[in-house]
Amino acid sequence: MADDRVISAEEIALYDRQIRLWGIAAQTRMRAANVLLVNVGALSNEIAKNIVLGGIGSLTVLDSETVSALDLGGQFFLEESDIGSNRAGAASLRIQKLNPRVVVSADSSNFREKTAEYYAKFDIIVATDLEVKDLISINDMCRQYSKPFYAGASIGLYGYIFADLVKHTFSIEREKSNISVKLGPESSTRSIIDVMVKKEGPKLKEIITKQENYKPLSVSMHSDNLSKLRPRSMMKVSPVLPAIKAMWKFHEDAGSQKPTTESDLVKFHDLVLDACRELGLPVGIISPEFTASFAHNIGTELSPVAAILGGVLAQDILNYLGQREQPIQNWVIFDGASSEAPIYSL
Repeated sequence: MADDRVISAEEIALYDRQIRLWGIAAQTRMRAANVLLVNVGALSNEIAKNIVLGGIGSLTVLDSETVSALDLGGQFFLEESDIGSNRAGAASLRIQKLNPRVVVSADSSNFREKTAEYYAKFDIIVATDLEVKDLISINDMCRQYSKPFYAGASIGLYGYIFADLVKHTFSIEREKSNISVKLGPESSTRSIIDVMVKKEGPKLKEIITKQENYKPLSVSMHSDNLSKLRPRSMMKVSPVLPAIKAMWKFHEDAGSQKPTTESDLVKFHDLVLDACRELGLPVGIISPEFTASFAHNIGTELSPVAAILGGVLAQDILNYLGQREQPIQNWVIFDGASSEAPIYSL
């Protein structure tokens, strides 16, 4: 990410509220960022909208599929007249209209044909609504060049966000505390690496610089961190988490998108229970009613859910670029049925 493009007076006026919030240096980093968005769907529509309006430098939309009538229900960058055309090309034309200062381009080739060198050209890679094997493949290629990677999916009432930012440094500014801040580990993933004190008027401010370390998806999805929780806390873990793992396993085993028959639902319920055990969670958090509801939602897109998840993921991208807030570590699990979105470090 090159910071060689100076923000113009016109851009300062346009992004005034953001600059007041996180400063000109953070906005400059956003202005220089080159983001890749893999796959066009309801969730990626929301992400693209938010980061383009936020003032990133450029966005590339990668999708080899053509627009069908099924794409029109939950998306606002595609129209009926686009049916039969490439999704990336059709969406990018309307994304560009949101902010002419952002360079928006389309890549209509197949993401499965891309190499690590392709992903190395970008500052952030975001992949949505893909199979887990594809997410792992892209994540692993990004890691070869230490490129931050986000994954996410909108699954009807449910959804998730996963972040692998490899090794990320950010700063928190606050009023100086009477308790001195010590350098060193703050948690299993985060360390305090620097503390600076500055005077701002009559008050003293301290700038605490932290470093967050991440795991790739291939490692994180097999984490046993939740098994170390207290029994009462385990019972509060969202059942959506093991259901997502079961969904991936069902797709791998059955080769179909969603359980449809009675025998499929039985198998899916058993897979959710297996996922609970793999995570070290009590199977009591799962009910047949929940698994049936989750299975029914697989393969559907709901605009309100995509808007929530897309807003959270886009904000985290801007937080990463701004280096002023702690980013997601490392899963957000969304349950629209209970209106909850817990964060789990796995």
